[in-house]
Amino acid sequence: MRKPKGNGDRIPLARPCVTAAVRERVLAVLDSGQLTEGPVTAELESQWAAFTGATHAVAATSCTTGLELVLRTLGVGPGDEVLVPDFTYPATALAVLNVGADVVLVDVDPRTMLVDYRAMEEAAGPNVRVAVPVSIFGNPLDYGQLAHLSNRGITIVEDAACALGATFGGRRVGSLADVSVFSMHPRKTVTTGEGGMITTSDGELAERLRSCKHFGMVADADSPTGMCFSCEGTNLKLSDVLAAIGVAQMERIDAILAERAALAAGYVALLADAPGVTLPEITPGGTHGWQSFCVFVERRDEIMARMRRHNIEAQIGTYALHMQPVFRDNPRCRLHGTMEGGRRVFSRCLALPLFVGMTAAQQRRVVDELLAAMGVTGRNDAATA
Repeated sequence: MRKPKGNGDRIPLARPCVTAAVRERVLAVLDSGQLTEGPVTAELESQWAAFTGATHAVAATSCTTGLELVLRTLGVGPGDEVLVPDFTYPATALAVLNVGADVVLVDVDPRTMLVDYRAMEEAAGPNVRVAVPVSIFGNPLDYGQLAHLSNRGITIVEDAACALGATFGGRRVGSLADVSVFSMHPRKTVTTGEGGMITTSDGELAERLRSCKHFGMVADADSPTGMCFSCEGTNLKLSDVLAAIGVAQMERIDAILAERAALAAGYVALLADAPGVTLPEITPGGTHGWQSFCVFVERRDEIMARMRRHNIEAQIGTYALHMQPVFRDNPRCRLHGTMEGGRRVFSRCLALPLFVGMTAAQQRRVVDELLAAMGVTGRNDAATA
């Protein structure tokens, strides 16, 4: 394979935290002969609930299917509308379309990249049953700002894909919304390869989620098998093989989060007063989970391309959904507002490498290449183009 131009080894955007303990956990599952969802998945659910402070945690095959499972279990479908921030990964809105409901895209605050709370309240028409705000990149929502929706009977289903470890008001994300759905994709703080985790304090909902993700199966003492099928369910079980990867990481979650926070603090120090670089604002009263470290820069695409040529895997933050054909040209998707915030953050947000095991030298090189790509010289020993 042809090596990219530039000096130094490639610095990836993210790297899964795979240790000897992870390998041992997976091998133990393989040796057990119990490969589908079983006791190891249940252990991961218990760890997640205990860590977030949620009463219940339900594993699924991904955050996307987890969101679909929640919406389906809540009875959301054709004729219903669901509020979704404009700046998020397309999966947030696709989950809504996949259950037959309509999407109402709401603009975001260009300082935080979180949903514009006032705009969301304005967009909540009579057909809106659910809002799916996103704790983007690990920046927690201001849950107090969502109370006006809850008071109108709108269920808050938080897309917490990136927010494991984030807090608001001293409580961890996962225990604050009606329902929160996390991702365990390889870029996330804890990964199972692919996977999702749903948290809620609603015991009845949790039981319905467990049944629906397991073909609609429930206990039935009168059945010869002890089980029957009571609803139109599906198969979204997370296998013990994948869950084992997450269990080993959750055993050291505090250390993982501390290292990521230290790396984020390092970036903040290195970029202090850097001309042309702006840091997104963190929700007042909240602590960031640091799934990603993002900056705002002008000429983002040009800077990102130059960094990649120099073996730094910088990436866009995520997408402004109203600009994507699947939503822009879809009669089941309507816009609320001008989407100026979404366009602005989409064009300026740049994600920098952040992963457990990243060295100070690697972090310094990322910053040097960023500043060099921006044409900043004579500061932080920035590399020259």
